Amino acid sequence: MTPTERDRFEKCLALAKRGATAGERAAGLAAAERVASSAGMTLAKAKAAVGDSRPAPPKMDWPYPRPRASRRAPPRAKPKRPVKPPTLEEVLRQRAAADAERRRAAAAADRRLLKELAEQAAYEAQQRELQAERDREWAAARMERRA
Repeated sequence: MTPTERDRFEKCLALAKRGATAGERAAGLAAAERVASSAGMTLAKAKAAVGDSRPAPPKMDWPYPRPRASRRAPPRAKPKRPVKPPTLEEVLRQRAAADAERRRAAAAADRRLLKELAEQAAYEAQQRELQAERDREWAAARMERRA
């Protein structure tokens, strides 16, 4: 029996032993008989040949392997490192940096506001000049109509 036939025969026997339904078990047994007959053996001879070539796995008293004693603890079970509180100097330095950033941002906002106010004042002056010119033209036209 070739290794491929042996593997197929073992799988068929496993299905015959552990099939979920009676139909699966019967189909597994029939397939194992076909594989054995194609190798020129009977089912009993094939079982003996396969059984001799590989030792049976050891029986376990429960379905899962027992955990080893040397297994590492999971990360969540490790104790956390203690938190080191900031020193007074660090807190003061952070506050000074935050204050400096606030002052810089406020100065930039003031510069933008002053620029906008200057632009607005220039625009208003231009509009007042244009309105004054229109008023003069209106007054001149009115004087011409009266005269």
